[in-house]
Amino acid sequence: MSVMDVNELVQTVFSGLSPLVIEDVAAEGERIVVRARTPKDTAVRPICGASSGRVHGYHWRTVADIPVDGRRVVVRVRVRRLVCPTRGCRHTFREQVPGVLERYQRRTARLTRQVKAVVKELAGRAGARLPAILAMGLSRHTALRTLLRIPLPTGRVPRVIGVDDFALRRRHRYATVVIDAETHERIDVLPDRTADTLQAWLRAHPGVEVVCRDGSATYAEAIRRALPDAVQVADRRHLWHNLCEAALSEVKAHSSCWATVLDTPLYDGPRAQTTLERWHQVHDLLDQGVGLLECARRLQLALNTVKRYARADQPERMLRVPKYRAGLVDPYREHLRKRRAEDPAVPVQHLFEEIKTLGFTGCLNLLHKYINQGRADADRSHLSARRFARMLLTRPDNLKAGHHDLLARLTAACPELTQLAARIGEFAPLLTPREENTDELSRWIDQVREVDLPHLHSFTRGLDRDRDAVNAALTLPFSNSPTEGVNTKTKRIARQMHGRAGFTLLRHRILLG
Repeated sequence: MSVMDVNELVQTVFSGLSPLVIEDVAAEGERIVVRARTPKDTAVRPICGASSGRVHGYHWRTVADIPVDGRRVVVRVRVRRLVCPTRGCRHTFREQVPGVLERYQRRTARLTRQVKAVVKELAGRAGARLPAILAMGLSRHTALRTLLRIPLPTGRVPRVIGVDDFALRRRHRYATVVIDAETHERIDVLPDRTADTLQAWLRAHPGVEVVCRDGSATYAEAIRRALPDAVQVADRRHLWHNLCEAALSEVKAHSSCWATVLDTPLYDGPRAQTTLERWHQVHDLLDQGVGLLECARRLQLALNTVKRYARADQPERMLRVPKYRAGLVDPYREHLRKRRAEDPAVPVQHLFEEIKTLGFTGCLNLLHKYINQGRADADRSHLSARRFARMLLTRPDNLKAGHHDLLARLTAACPELTQLAARIGEFAPLLTPREENTDELSRWIDQVREVDLPHLHSFTRGLDRDRDAVNAALTLPFSNSPTEGVNTKTKRIARQMHGRAGFTLLRHRILLG
């Protein structure tokens, strides 16, 4: 290979060092040493801006560059110290090479960019391990310092923002994230979720017109105090979630109705007897004019528990279907039914041996329990209240073929379940924003209040307490879902750092996106 070819190869491999004059490239074991010098052009003093070419002396700078062939690259550059040409100034200054050598840095600019890209994704220890594999030596402390030196994006305060809280330490410490609800960019992270903190931030960042939030009364009060003219938008996902919880509670309260359709016995153990006794105790006190809080104190129950008993007008509505989860025996239920129909006296041990040859991996006690609970003799596998509620809340087009008839039979078990299915079907279209949804919601609330569905009544009372924000959610295209997405990514960042990140570091990573 000719000398010209070697020079071209060097210029190609080390093209990022093109502002320098490369004089020699040498391989020294596990590293490659590049010797270079700065060109003999004039340099500008950063303080006064005067150009100078008068050399006062020379010295060497050693910096790391991006690796080549899996080996570290060290660049030794001879730089000049120049004399300032300003009259009466005897100061000297060291020339810089923008884009290659930065002041006080031990890495080239292009290596620094790669390191920043790594630590932005991995932060401390993980951010130090990966560069080590790529032949870029880096300690975890240097990785964190490099990460915190990455400038945060700054921009205008958006017109529409989303706010939501996330846990720094679950049930102990929380923080608030603020994003642009239109572009989904992170705007800021606040150290807590108090009303005063959010109120101060909103007053310090004027220009916000619409705020998307969840059902938090704290955030609502802060927005009301700081931006009385701003439009508050509730989160449609939380509205649907709250309706799902209310529907599940109604399904549980009517277990005695729909369980008869499936010939599923209600739980009648000691817990059921205690439940009935507590129902009578609560309603006896209520009939005497005792308040809910005093009932809770006398019976030594939680206030919400007393409310749940008070909401049920009949003791049977407190009884539940047994909670049977899907088990290892379920795939062999049809075989068990067939064998027990042919020979009612067949020993359980024989059944155990038969299904074991079919692939059953459980134990004999599990099969005994399954048969004693009556699950092997049922016409179909057990249906829990949660599964029934899930069918009610699923889009009809997405239901399985056999679920349509089953759902029709279950909802026809009592008038209340029929009304519940109808009200759910009428509320779902309201979650598509339209101008007429405000009037439709008012009519829907009036229809719900005419039906004996106390848990759904509680849901409507929650809608009334935050009616303006709910109306905005059902008529405007804005949503707090992007903020929930940022919170999901925040949890991933926290898990990646094993929950040990301080607020400053976590905030920096969140805002860098």
